[in-house]
Amino acid sequence: MALPGMASAAGNESNESFTKAKRLLEREVYADHRVTVYCGYEFDEEKRICLPDGFTTDKHKARAERMEWEHAVPAENFGRAFKEWREGAPLCVDSKGKPYKGRKCAEKASREYRLMQADMYNLFPAVGAVNAVRSNKQYSELPGVPSAFGTCPAKVDGNRFEPPQQAKGELARAALYMEQEYPEFRLSRQQKRLFETWSRQDPVDAWECTRTRRIERLQGNENTVVKNLCIDAGLW
Repeated sequence: MALPGMASAAGNESNESFTKAKRLLEREVYADHRVTVYCGYEFDEEKRICLPDGFTTDKHKARAERMEWEHAVPAENFGRAFKEWREGAPLCVDSKGKPYKGRKCAEKASREYRLMQADMYNLFPAVGAVNAVRSNKQYSELPGVPSAFGTCPAKVDGNRFEPPQQAKGELARAALYMEQEYPEFRLSRQQKRLFETWSRQDPVDAWECTRTRRIERLQGNENTVVKNLCIDAGLW
């Protein structure tokens, strides 16, 4: 259930399963374009990544050679809008009678949360170690900060994360879509300005339009943030 007074999600209304969303993306969206969003590295059908020379990571080395699905808008960022995440729910009691909250409770007790979590427009393949480091860090501009991953030019500074230039537009449009379609999620004025700037600086390309068209067919709802730009660019 959404918070009192909130409208139902206007985005994904067809699939509540995060597992199913990832399976559909792997088999029917990315099967012929197995490339990670941040680093641009290829992965195979077993989600294995052959890392190029020069990739480094100080943390999560065991996850570096695996592709993982990344929420462009982190689950925690929209999950905290739900009472089930913040406070728990009657359904959220473990086998020992102890109540719990957070993501596990939101997944169990809130259909609206499950729909948002499984929205394929917000999910991208990423190098596992980069996904782990990004966590729920805020997308930002980090001038003067060196790459945190060697030849993969993503940057980290405290609780801020700057994706490489070639990924900024796609990620920004995912966030703008999430705000447009889900009343539970709101961007700050500063974040919205940043994403609008990134979208202009890194416009849609043929792959992003193909990805959006495929997800629309599978999920059943339009992503007009991307679709309208694709139409304007003659890529739809």
